[in-house]
Amino acid sequence: MKSDYSTDFYQWTQHQAAALAAGHVSELDLANLAEEIESLGRRDRRALGSRLDVLVMHLLKWRYQPERRMSGRSWESTMIEQRRRIRRLLRESPSLKPEVPGMIEEEYLDIRRQAAAETGLPLTTFPETCPWTVEQILDSTFLPGEDESEAATNN
Repeated sequence: MKSDYSTDFYQWTQHQAAALAAGHVSELDLANLAEEIESLGRRDRRALGSRLDVLVMHLLKWRYQPERRMSGRSWESTMIEQRRRIRRLLRESPSLKPEVPGMIEEEYLDIRRQAAAETGLPLTTFPETCPWTVEQILDSTFLPGEDESEAATNN
């Protein structure tokens, strides 16, 4: 049974998968199929970017609001969760890993502004460029402290 992409997306996906698996190329909706495959890659990239944003935001809060660390474990829990999901995304799509530094660099100014808005701290509290390496950001054991942040900012 043939399905229409615009009226029943789920049914369309099932038909396309069955036609592809059976080798019935003539039944494939190539234009929409190509668009959907491309969107899958964009979805993973957006998910990675979103998770990196949340992670860097929480690293900034952890570093620049040390007095709030113990009021709840939610910041640390969020960092653990984001790193876990980032590892999974990069394991499933390793070609995204080289894009991580650029993604952080592109979004850092917005993350910095958001950190200032969420914490109530002046924007100047936060470094103008991300103070940590990609390796530190993704390291499941890394938590920024005063000494390392000062050194990273001066490098």
